[in-house]
Amino acid sequence: MRLEHPLRRFRLAAVLLAIVISVGVTGYMVIDGWSLLDSFYMVIITISTVGYTEVHAQGTTGRLFTSGLIVVGVGTMLYGFGVFAETLADNAFGRYRRDRQLQRDLNHLRDHFIICGYGRIGTQVVAEFEEHRVPYVVIDQTEEALERIRAEGRLHIEGDASKEEVLKQAGIERAKGLVSAVDSDERAVYIVLAARAFNPNLYIVARAGRPDSIRRLELAGATRTISPYVMAGHRMALLAIRPAMVDVLDTLHHGEGGIGVEEMVVISGTTAEGKTLEEAGLLRPNAAKVLAVRKRDGSVNVNPPANARLDDGDLVIALGTEDQLFASASLLR
Repeated sequence: MRLEHPLRRFRLAAVLLAIVISVGVTGYMVIDGWSLLDSFYMVIITISTVGYTEVHAQGTTGRLFTSGLIVVGVGTMLYGFGVFAETLADNAFGRYRRDRQLQRDLNHLRDHFIICGYGRIGTQVVAEFEEHRVPYVVIDQTEEALERIRAEGRLHIEGDASKEEVLKQAGIERAKGLVSAVDSDERAVYIVLAARAFNPNLYIVARAGRPDSIRRLELAGATRTISPYVMAGHRMALLAIRPAMVDVLDTLHHGEGGIGVEEMVVISGTTAEGKTLEEAGLLRPNAAKVLAVRKRDGSVNVNPPANARLDDGDLVIALGTEDQLFASASLLR
């Protein structure tokens, strides 16, 4: 993002003022034969309208020249003051400092999520990310959403998320994932296509407004596709049929009651790589309960045995207290 300093607004006023001063000094030196210092002093007191007396007596030609210099010089000065007043009125310096800070924060983002769209779904996604302290940046271009996100002080970019330059500005090459929460399935397809082209390893979650858009988004490159209406209907059915189970799952998801579920990735080069669950120490009493292991090919081993071997990129899903989860995470590092 290329930021323009507010002082650049004064370029035209500064150039016009320099021309007026140069012409004025040259005119007094040629017409009245004054020295450079006297001519410059006369120009300054003339265009600033301070009301001092003339440096030297002037003839008719000199007075006509001074009259023209007053009109042009005062007009130039008033134009400069107008630009200055406009700059103060729209808080250009404050916005410039805010945009500079925003750009610095964007440049420091690593392994973050890009949220496209700050509507009802995007707002909820941001709330969840805030709760779990997940780094993110929001992209939106609607005025209503931008007003809300500015008031909330969220890290954001103003623009169309389907544009390549906007995704680059959001650090698409350094991002961990992207959430497409726009309300248009057509725009969502363009966003997914552009994001996948920039980062083939990006984890992409896309919202599908219509059921027939799910397949299009998957073909475009979405890792997971979500239909809010299908999910809402599924959850309402579960609340009607198995309300206690839903309450337990919500408790585990939000970490209430001192217990929660977390995902931990086996990273290449760590001591756990190539070892079984038992050899890695994940079955110790102080470690969290291993619920499942998802391999890189997508297969899931639920309630894995002690001899299940861990490989680079495997995802371990564990249940336990905060201390137990931290203990298990330390064993995988």
